[in-house]
Amino acid sequence: MKEVDLLVSGAFILTLTNQGIIEDGAIVTKGNIIFDIGKKDILEERYLPKRRLEYGHGLIMPGLINAHTHIAMTLFRGLADDLPLMEWLNEYIFPAERKLTAEMVYWGSLLGCAEMILSGTTTFCDMYLFSDQVAEAANRAGIRAVVGEVLYDFPSPNYGDLENGFRYTEELINKWKENPLISVAVEPHALFTCSPDLLKRARDLAERYSTPLIIHLSETEEEVKVIKRRYGCTPVRHLHNLGILDKRLIAAHCVILTEEDILLLAKHQVNVVHNPESNLKLASGIAPIPKLLESGITVALGTDGPSSNNDLDMFLEMGTAARIHKVKNLDPEIMKAEEVLKMATINGAIALGLNEIGTLKAGKRADIIVIDLNRPHLIPIYNPYSHLVYSATGSDVITTIIDGKIIMENRELHTLDLNEIKEKLKEIIKKLGIETT
Repeated sequence: MKEVDLLVSGAFILTLTNQGIIEDGAIVTKGNIIFDIGKKDILEERYLPKRRLEYGHGLIMPGLINAHTHIAMTLFRGLADDLPLMEWLNEYIFPAERKLTAEMVYWGSLLGCAEMILSGTTTFCDMYLFSDQVAEAANRAGIRAVVGEVLYDFPSPNYGDLENGFRYTEELINKWKENPLISVAVEPHALFTCSPDLLKRARDLAERYSTPLIIHLSETEEEVKVIKRRYGCTPVRHLHNLGILDKRLIAAHCVILTEEDILLLAKHQVNVVHNPESNLKLASGIAPIPKLLESGITVALGTDGPSSNNDLDMFLEMGTAARIHKVKNLDPEIMKAEEVLKMATINGAIALGLNEIGTLKAGKRADIIVIDLNRPHLIPIYNPYSHLVYSATGSDVITTIIDGKIIMENRELHTLDLNEIKEKLKEIIKKLGIETT
């Protein structure tokens, strides 16, 4: 028998490969790699694991990928709810962020990491301030992350003038380039906060280091109006005119799009991240996701930040994504559960350029979660895909494995002290001077 590190068995394994669903299956890991996957009885005869995790009522699947968020905004969860995006940003969020420090972002990010690990997210893509601290928090938590420092035309609370922002981003890329969990992207904020020169410099930097280029795009009608007034075209056409549309680009939101916009995104193989709950809460609109998928565009799923959502639960995000497009299109067959689940797993991996995750297959990184099916709202089970999208929540996740390490087991975090984080957050909220009720 061959010695391995882990053998995890369950009632079902959702591989999201051509193996489909394996009943009474098991997955074997060695180091940070999935070594084998198949029927439990066969693998138990073949391997001698150092550790067994047996879940008779468990569903084993790839870890979820939150492809767009701002996790340190846990600090502002519930601040200035029920407002439109521009008022929310300009009157409340931007002023609050001017008070941030690196330490505040670090502890806010740790809270976000804990929330995601406990709800089955094993990879997230973040755009925020003091991004080195976001990376440090993710590294401590043991969660996979793509991070980037948000770039604006105006001074940042972190780096000050824009020139320092580009220098900071380049230093960030070099600092984390050898880390197995952390990678860095170049992240201009949006077209209404970034000049054409800034956008072109960001593109050039991303190309030089072969990193993703990430931006908020066409999120609201107001944004589209502003860009049309400034440049005489839609935001998507503006990026096209600047030579920025390509497969390196990850565009978050894409709510307000013309038919030409969709054709341009598809032609240039731009990746899109759908953030339905944030778009609903801010009344930004409903992105034309079925049309994007029909056009062959890779669409991933994200929660956006925990102050515009207000959570980081990707199971809830999947349920919302599936339902809103059915009612908008008056078609119950649109956005099927399996398709939405792929948006939260393999599509996220493709969009972020992380081809080593997103499915359960020998040779891929061991990013694995286990769902407890022995819950009242998950009984009986006819179709595992629809159960995950329409019935499950993040609290049904009982074990999270990232890069072959058990990060959370039976709802207990192994890498973070949640009580310590909570106490730090209380101190930080006092320093920020934000009133709580």
